[in-house]
Amino acid sequence: MPAVRRRIGSVAWRRCRVAEAGRISLAGTAWWLAASLVAPLLPWHLRRRIRRGKELPGRLAERYGLGAELPPGRPPGRLLWLHAASVGEALSTLPLLEALAERDPALRLLVTTGTVTGAEALRRRLPPALLAPDAAGHARITHRFAPLDVPGWVGRFLDGWRPDAGALVESELWPNLLAAARARRLPMALVNARMSARSFARWRRLPGLAGTILGGFRLVLARSAADRARLAALGAVAAESWGDLKWAAPPLPADAAELARLKALLAGRPVFLAASTHPGEDAVVLAAHDILARAHPGLLTVLVPRHPERGPAVAALARGLGHAVARRGAGEAPSRDHAVHVADTLGELGLFYRLADVALVGGSLVPRGGQNPLEPARLGCPILLGPHTFNFEEAVGRLLEAGGARRVSADPVALAEQVAAVLSNCGGTQAMVAAAAGLAEGQAGLPGQVADALLALLPGPGAAPG
Repeated sequence: MPAVRRRIGSVAWRRCRVAEAGRISLAGTAWWLAASLVAPLLPWHLRRRIRRGKELPGRLAERYGLGAELPPGRPPGRLLWLHAASVGEALSTLPLLEALAERDPALRLLVTTGTVTGAEALRRRLPPALLAPDAAGHARITHRFAPLDVPGWVGRFLDGWRPDAGALVESELWPNLLAAARARRLPMALVNARMSARSFARWRRLPGLAGTILGGFRLVLARSAADRARLAALGAVAAESWGDLKWAAPPLPADAAELARLKALLAGRPVFLAASTHPGEDAVVLAAHDILARAHPGLLTVLVPRHPERGPAVAALARGLGHAVARRGAGEAPSRDHAVHVADTLGELGLFYRLADVALVGGSLVPRGGQNPLEPARLGCPILLGPHTFNFEEAVGRLLEAGGARRVSADPVALAEQVAAVLSNCGGTQAMVAAAAGLAEGQAGLPGQVADALLALLPGPGAAPG
């Protein structure tokens, strides 16, 4: 350990001298040093995440940048690396991944995610042909978990996989990872790039680091004009805005047999869905349920926590308020006796959007920025949005302007009033659904455009790997 500390100190001193000369940012050096110093504590952090179900024990080595050295190893030929943080980002890449595979049948794709749920979403939704291994054990698409942003770990990852180009999705701006890519002259892109007003304000305090990071991308494709302007102001001067890949995503899937079974169980009952809720929202929804139930006998309120591990706590909250609860994660189906159903399972949101008569998109009653409102729009489910939707400001703006969604405050009475208006089919609910569905048809050609731009970053087919 003393030798490691001396080495970190020596390298840090050299980096500070270079930063003083203006070639790298002092903030970047501080991040490098902090990541290096905290690295010995990260195994404890990862073990804690295993206990919480947020990591897979058998794949923990991937967080340290390992994995490429194990059979079957790096696939032959050109390799494009895409990184998507979690479920939403991963799902937005599905049409892009298919477009890349279709345009270049010899191309191999390495996809990394930061979460187990993101990995599971890809496994469920990608075409089986793209995940099937060939005789040598290589699939068209290989998934790995992204290494944590520790200098040695990201370097090990890049040296092991030797991608020919890389693309980060939305807002995955990891300083050490991008510095390691730049040192290896790896062409990098930022696609469906997102920069909220809140994030912009934070990055503006670190102009040197922001400029270094964003200036290193060969290609920056922002999801909206507002995002492009913020990214350009921070250093991505050549950023362009072609559209949002989430507008081109396919509808969320649902198991047909389970959908039919639940429809039969719920026949004649109004269903109010609170989708992808965060802490602080469930109590508001349950209070609104109490108000609604007086005028809508038989109402079933479905709570889908954004993180399924919150299911038992959400169910306990509802029971503590006097509600009869069925919890899907415990194998319980909603009966006539249940007023609340906690759907704490993974990858079934498409099922409940199809069952619901009206849906509140979660993360919007509390300042989390909101979840994706285009998912219910594609499935004909009337949409309610809380006041906090900065994660999807352009999509929300277009939906509200077209009359495809309605705003609600984080007040149970106001929420109940809007839910009741939809359930009673007042105020043109069908027109609301039609307007949202029309917008959600989106930009069918966008994944192909982005795929062509990424393929242009790759070397010719005959080039040596990495």
